[in-house]
Amino acid sequence: MVEDPRIRQDGLGWVSRAIFGEARLWLGVGPGSAAPPPGHRVVARYAVVPSMERAKFLLPLPSRRVGAASTLAYNALRPPRVRVNRFAVGVLAGLGATRLARMPVLTVAVPATADPAELLLTAYLTRIEGRPLHAAIGIRPPDPHHKPTLQLFDDRGTARAYAKVGWNEATRAMVRAEADALRELPRGAGEFPEVPRLLRELAWGDLAVTLVEPMPAGVRRLARPERPEVAAMLAVARRGGPPAVPRPLADSPFLADLTARAGRAGGPVVPALAALADRDGTTTLEFGHWHGDWVPWNLGTHRGRLFAWDWENSGTGRPVGFDLAHQAFQSALSLRGRRVAEAAGEMTAVLERYGAAFGLDPTRRRLVADAYLVELWLRTAELAAGGGGWSSKLHPTLLHLLADRLGLPRD
Repeated sequence: MVEDPRIRQDGLGWVSRAIFGEARLWLGVGPGSAAPPPGHRVVARYAVVPSMERAKFLLPLPSRRVGAASTLAYNALRPPRVRVNRFAVGVLAGLGATRLARMPVLTVAVPATADPAELLLTAYLTRIEGRPLHAAIGIRPPDPHHKPTLQLFDDRGTARAYAKVGWNEATRAMVRAEADALRELPRGAGEFPEVPRLLRELAWGDLAVTLVEPMPAGVRRLARPERPEVAAMLAVARRGGPPAVPRPLADSPFLADLTARAGRAGGPVVPALAALADRDGTTTLEFGHWHGDWVPWNLGTHRGRLFAWDWENSGTGRPVGFDLAHQAFQSALSLRGRRVAEAAGEMTAVLERYGAAFGLDPTRRRLVADAYLVELWLRTAELAAGGGGWSSKLHPTLLHLLADRLGLPRD
């Protein structure tokens, strides 16, 4: 039986709708290569790994070399268990034996008279880049915050770029924000981490797409992902320059920005922010830039240098130490499955241990922690307003935590 994956409500469904959304494309998934209807020609085939029900990624099948490369590339960044599974799939792909594992095949076809570059994103990227490109496509659970990412390989199996795809209002804004950040980041500045270059930014239909330079082939996971990279965080905050002169919270563009955003969001965050400003308005802080999503899965090392990617949430005018707070909170929440209050406790402990390097005494550590939680809730609210939906992990629990920390009644 052949099925069009675009009708599914799982991760395979939403990725198929985002990447293969053009109605004139014919998609079919079956136990073997599905035959398109008359008047169509096949332009791509993918193995659905490992199965329709547990789909993790789409493996391109133009050749054994490309199939193996798309599975094995950057395997050293993955956790050990995932690494083993990927290696096994890569061996099968290299032998041309994915069918032996009974992986279903997704077939993509276009009308015989149509121009594929008008209907299929990878065909369009092939045209503008001037070389055949084949996409390995990750599959994640359906979530309006998630962006499809295409790892692009040439015919020899060499990684050429990552294509990041914004498909709704929220993710289009994130893709464009990263492009802006990559254009402005310093290169080779002391402790400042290595960052990928922006290769191209484009609009294709209603999609916002950036092509980002691939990482070095030998990049590895951090040996100690739980340990903050303090020198690199400070270099990011100061853009590789000297510390900024501290200024009172009440007099900062940061507070003005939070106030404006809270006004647009409305609700309990408004009194929470007012309580924070009343309590800490006279406290001075150093303000600077932040990565915005400094977490172990966005970091790696190569030849003794730190690499950092995924800059879509970066910004300026934030308290120095925000990346430290973010890494601690998100690692607890996402990697260790902690609840919001527990993640905040782990964040507090990390700020106590490393905060002195960021100029944070106990008062400033408390201020940075609470201000970060306000920032995080506003980001969550803005994603929801942009079509991203509410994060069930953070909303409304994060507002309750802020009320408790700032001595306010829960609404």
